Parts: sequence; structure tokens; C-alpha cells
Amino acid sequence: MSLEVLNGIMIFIIGLIFGSFYNVVGYRLPNNMSIAFPASHCINCNHKLKFYELIPVISYVFLGGKCKACKKRISIVYPFFELLTGTLFLLSYLFFGLNLKFLIAITFISILIIISISDIRYYIISDEVLIIGSILIIIEMIIYALINDLSLVKEVLIPILNGAGSFAILYLFKVLGDFIFKKESLGGGDIKLMFFIGLTLGFDMSIVTIFIASFIALPLSIISLIKNDNNVLPFGPYLSIAAVIILLTNLDLDMILNFFVK
Repeated sequence: MSLEVLNGIMIFIIGLIFGSFYNVVGYRLPNNMSIAFPASHCINCNHKLKFYELIPVISYVFLGGKCKACKKRISIVYPFFELLTGTLFLLSYLFFGLNLKFLIAITFISILIIISISDIRYYIISDEVLIIGSILIIIEMIIYALINDLSLVKEVLIPILNGAGSFAILYLFKVLGDFIFKKESLGGGDIKLMFFIGLTLGFDMSIVTIFIASFIALPLSIISLIKNDNNVLPFGPYLSIAAVIILLTNLDLDMILNFFVK
């Protein structure tokens, strides 16, 4: 077995483990709970989970998707995000290799997964998660620039300005949407998320992210209107999906323009 295959397997397993942790963070932070205490437990009966009940994906399968103590069904969301994290970590490794760009990619993906979990569950995107994620990305960008003897202005300051510009654009969309629909069209968390996306992907691709996310969300929005359903659709997960697509396909504005010109 080659070293690349072994690395891929290890990174996938690490992704599964991190995915399990991200489930905890995405559930506990919006509920103002510590991410360390209490220990992992069933949210229905408070049964403290043993180590063999905490193995990502495998425990869910062997427990039949139910709590060992109270037999209440465990949400499929848990293994889904574990598998998703493992898969995206692996794809990042295959695309970038083992380097600082890989570290930036999995940091970016990790933050998007956490905010997607909390947004789907509670319609909340945590400021703390976005702040920590942005700081980590900036530190990684600084290290990348210093190691490769690159300009800090180009590699760090401009991305920060890109993030600010992306934030401003979505804020303007919100103001316009609020005016047209006479109600809140976007949450504050979505707008703050755009700073993080613009910081990492650049201003141009952050705008593309908004359009791809809107396109993905459109069918569900139409269904909601047909059903006269007043439920609000969380936009954070759609922005996250679009951002990850752009990250892992290396999509850029020139590719998009060439596609339409042809």
C-alpha cells in the first residue's frame, strides 16, 4: 500500500473524528453549553456514552441508530456530518496535498461544517466560530506568505479587504431584500459568514458563491412558497455548499466567463 493511500486513509479517519466533534460544537454553542462538559451523552435520557458508543459512524450503525439506554432514535445528522467531514478532508488532501494550502482548506471546511450544523438546527451562526475561523485563516495566510517569501499585503491584507467587501455586498443585498419583501430577508450570521468566505476565496468568488447558493436554494424556496410554508430557510448551509464547491474545483472568474463566452 502506497504512502499516499495510507495518508488518505488516515486523513479520512481524522476527518470522521473531527466531524463527530463538530456535531458537538454545532449543537452546544447555540445552547450556550460548554463544548467540554458534560461528557457526551444522550440528549433524551442523559445516558453517558461509553467509548464504544462514540466511534464515528460505526457506533451509529451497530447501535441501529438508537440510544443504547432509552432506545430513542438518534438523528441521522450525526453520522452524515461525520462522513461529510471525512470525505471533504480526503478530497482536500487529494486536491492540495499535505501542505499549508491543505491546512487552510480543512480550516475553511471545518468552520463551514460547524456553522451549517448550528444553522440547520437552530437558525444560528455563531459569531465565536466565525471569529476563531477568520483568525486561524489569517494566521495560516501569514505563515504561508512568510515561508514562501511572499508579500504580506498581497497574501494577507488584500484577502482581509476582500472579506470586508464581501460582507458589504451581502449587507446591501439584505437591505434591498428587506425593502422588497417587507421582512427580514437575510440573517446577520449570513452576512458575517460572507466576510469569512471572501477572506478565503476572494471577493470575486464570494459573489459567485452567493449566486450558486441562491441557485441551489431556489427549488426549496419555490416548494415552500407553493406549500405556503412560513418556515425560514437557513441560507448558511447553501453558502457553505457553494463555497466548498468553488474551493475543491478551483473554480475562478476566468473559467466562468470563458464558459459563457463559448
